[in-house]
Amino acid sequence: MRPPALDRRLAACLLITFGLLPAPACSGEPPEPDVLRVGIVGCDTSHAVAFAQIMNDPAAVGACARVEVTAAFPGGSPDIPSSRDRVAGYVDQLHGMGVEITQDLSELAASVDAILLESVDGRTHLPQFRTIAVGKPVFIDKPASDSVAGFLAIREIAGRTNTPIFSSSALRYCQNVASLQDSDAVGRLVGVEVAAPMALEPHHPDLFWYGIHGVESLYALLGPECLEVTRVAAGGHDVSVGTWSDGRVGVYRGLKQGRAGYAFTAYGENGINHSSGFSGYDPLVEQIAEFFVTRRAPVSPEETTGILAFMEAADESRRLQAPVKIETILQRAQSAAEGE
Repeated sequence: MRPPALDRRLAACLLITFGLLPAPACSGEPPEPDVLRVGIVGCDTSHAVAFAQIMNDPAAVGACARVEVTAAFPGGSPDIPSSRDRVAGYVDQLHGMGVEITQDLSELAASVDAILLESVDGRTHLPQFRTIAVGKPVFIDKPASDSVAGFLAIREIAGRTNTPIFSSSALRYCQNVASLQDSDAVGRLVGVEVAAPMALEPHHPDLFWYGIHGVESLYALLGPECLEVTRVAAGGHDVSVGTWSDGRVGVYRGLKQGRAGYAFTAYGENGINHSSGFSGYDPLVEQIAEFFVTRRAPVSPEETTGILAFMEAADESRRLQAPVKIETILQRAQSAAEGE
C-alpha cells in the first residue's frame, strides 16, 4: 500500500496533469504540489505518530491538507524509561508510513519546511532548538522547556534567527474546554476549576510533566494575566490556586489517586457549566498546521512563558508553604537565562 504522504503528492500531480490544478510557472521543472514538508524531532511520544497520522491523512482538509510529515529524528532520553523504551516502536510506525528516519538534526532541519519538536523530555528542547532554529516555524510540544529560564533562552534564539515558535497542550483546543468559552448561559467567567492527571517525572518540576494540561486549560479560559500561585499538596491531593490580575481565581486539582481524567467547571456571572473528557488531538494539529502555513502563532511566547512560570511558582509555593508571585519567578528566570 502506498504511504499516505505519497498518496497526496500523487493526487496533486494527477490533478495538474488533467488540468484541474494550475501547473507551476516554471514549465521546465516538474510540478511541485503546494505542500509543506514537516520534520519530527523526538519519536519518544505517542504524539509523534498521532500528529503524523492526522497531517498525512489523504482526506485532510484546510491547513492540514497543506502539510505532510516527511522526516523524523528519533531522539530519546536514556534516563527516562517512558522515553527510552518507546522510541523504537514509534520509529517503526513512522517508517511504515513512509517517513524518512535520520540521525542528523541539521540534515532534518535542512530537508523540511516546518518542524514538530516532540521530544517528551523538556530538558532536550533548548539544545535541540539551537540546531533546528533556522528560520522555519517550530511547534514545541509540552512542556516547552524544563524551566522558565530554558524557554526564555529558546525565545532569544527564536528572535535572533527569525524562527517562529508556538507551544501548547492539546487541552487548550479540546472541545470540552472550548464549550465553556463565550457561553451566554454562563456569561463572563469569574472563576474556573480544572481537574487533570498529575503524573510526576523526577527530572522536571512537578506540574511540567502532566500538570501542564490542567494549567494550560486555566489560561485558555481565564487569559494570561495570572499574578500569584498558592499550592497545597498532602497525600494524594494536590491543588494549585492562581489569582488573576482582575481578581478572578483559577484552580488546578492534580489527580494523583482515584480515577484519572479531565474535568472542567466554569463559574460565570450568569451560571455554572461543567464538562469532562478529552476530544482528541485533531483541533491542536489543525492549529499547528495553520501556524506552519501562516507562520503566525495562535499562542504568544509570552503566554507560554507565563504558563511555565505558574508551574514553577507552584513548586516554590509548596516548598515555602506560602503564595508566590509570578513576577518573582520571571525575574529569577531572566537572570538565569542570561547565563544560558
